[in-house]
Amino acid sequence: MTRHDLVHTLGNTGAVAIIRMADAQKLMRVIDAIRAGGIPAIEITMTTPNALRVIEEATSAYAADEDVLIGVGSVLDGPTARRAISAGAQYVVSPVLKAEMIETCHRYDVPAIPGAFTPTEVQRAHELGADVVKVFPASSVGPGFVSALKAPMPHLTLMPTGGVGLTDVDRWLNAGASMVGIGSALLDDDAIAEGDFDQLTENARTLRRTIDEVRG
Repeated sequence: MTRHDLVHTLGNTGAVAIIRMADAQKLMRVIDAIRAGGIPAIEITMTTPNALRVIEEATSAYAADEDVLIGVGSVLDGPTARRAISAGAQYVVSPVLKAEMIETCHRYDVPAIPGAFTPTEVQRAHELGADVVKVFPASSVGPGFVSALKAPMPHLTLMPTGGVGLTDVDRWLNAGASMVGIGSALLDDDAIAEGDFDQLTENARTLRRTIDEVRG
C-alpha cells in the first residue's frame, strides 16, 4: 500500500493498539488476540527491548495478513525512523514533533504521525506534512480540546493518545478525532501476565463495537 492508502486504512480502523513488551513470543499472542477482536493496527514502541528485532519478527509473521498493520512508536529522530522502516514498520509514530522524522518517513512513502500538544504545534505538524497528528498527552486536555482544535482547523487529522480508555473512546471520536492511540486500557498487563489473551480479545471487541457505533 502507498502512504496515502495506509493512512486511509488506519483511519478506517479507528484505533492503534500500542504495545510495550519484552517477550517477543508473548507479543505475537497479544497481536493475535487484538486482531481477533477487530483491531489490526499495532504500534510496537522503541522502548520495547530489542524493538527493531521484534518489529522484524512481527512483520515477517504477519506478512501474509494484509489486514495487520505493524508500526513503530516512540521514535525521536530521523535515523531511528529509517532503521524502523528498514525493519518493516509500516508507519511511524512519535511523541514529539521533528521535521526530520516526517521527511524520512515520506522519503520511504511511509505515514508519519508526530506528536504535538498546543494548537501551534498541531498546525505546524500539519504544515510539515504530518499524515496524522498525535495529540499527546491527550489525558491532560480531554476530548473538548480536540473539538476546540477542529472548529477553526477542520483540515486536521488527529489521533489523541495517552490516557484514552475503553469507556471514553466515543467521546474522543465524537469530538472529531480520526482515530485514537490506546495502550494500557486495551492491553491489560495482568491479563497478559496470566496468559488470559481472551480478555484482550474481549477488550478489543469492546473497542471495535464503540468505534462502529460512533460511526453508525
